Amino acid sequence: MREFVYYSKHARTSGNFDLNDLMKAGRMDIACQIAIMAFFLSHKIRQDVKLHMIFDGGPDPPKHLELYPGENIERQGERIDISKKDVAGLLKKMLYKYKKGMKNEIAPGYSIEKKSFERVIEELYEQGKEIYLMDDNGKDIRELKDKKIENAVFIIGDQDGLPSQKLKKLKRLGIKKISIGNKTYFASQVVTIIQNEIDRR
Repeated sequence: MREFVYYSKHARTSGNFDLNDLMKAGRMDIACQIAIMAFFLSHKIRQDVKLHMIFDGGPDPPKHLELYPGENIERQGERIDISKKDVAGLLKKMLYKYKKGMKNEIAPGYSIEKKSFERVIEELYEQGKEIYLMDDNGKDIRELKDKKIENAVFIIGDQDGLPSQKLKKLKRLGIKKISIGNKTYFASQVVTIIQNEIDRR
């Protein structure tokens, strides 16, 4: 199973945002596009992907949203539709369902809790995961061996990238930087290219 960690410095940490103006909700439009690219194929939803979204915007940061449709997608009775508005509705519901002091699973495979980016990465690191930070100056993903990326974790920042203190934390853990080429892509495009690279292998 491949995993993605998306960090957004400004994404709203409560459900009180307008579905018709996702940009004003701390660029929630980008978060929605990330979710679409993480899970959707033509007429199919990926079952081998888990997405961690860490929102650090107001009014109650941080929030960790974990999305893993997995095998539940056919039987949970609630599926994600492909439009940004539908995905935003799911994220909005997850944020509204947050309960202080606990990890709340709002539906099979969908949970929310108050947890920092640093702690999410630490837990993945402690699980022995192969973790990579997507960076224009990193090693080319095509130079990595298959076994290194098949079940890896890929960290992607929003339009502003990761704050310096979070980058320092990753450096202390020895997290390696990788790239998908010498062009700078949108965050959601990065997800798509990584997916394609692993799919082709």
